[in-house]
Amino acid sequence: MSAPSWREMIETASSKGMLAKQLFVVFTEPTGGLDKVQNSRAEHLKYQVEIEQKGIMFAAGPLADNSGESWGGDGMVIIRADSLEEATKIAEADPMHSSGARKFNIRP
Repeated sequence: MSAPSWREMIETASSKGMLAKQLFVVFTEPTGGLDKVQNSRAEHLKYQVEIEQKGIMFAAGPLADNSGESWGGDGMVIIRADSLEEATKIAEADPMHSSGARKFNIRP
């Protein structure tokens, strides 16, 4: 038995009465030290408030290491978008990414 396509997964969830909203998780990590991250932090947070107020950002936050004891600069943002291309444009516009302080990977 083959695995269903992503579209089939969404359609099945929708047919069961679930919202089946398309969300994208942006995993973000520093490209160098934390100095660049700290330097971009104010503009990054301003951008996040802006996209949250527009209903684009669903959730966001820093990610602790596996021990739960420290933070090395990793984070994630969950955004609403109609496509991976749109989600990529939203992530690219984040000052953390446009400044080069962090790189990102997106998962639908």
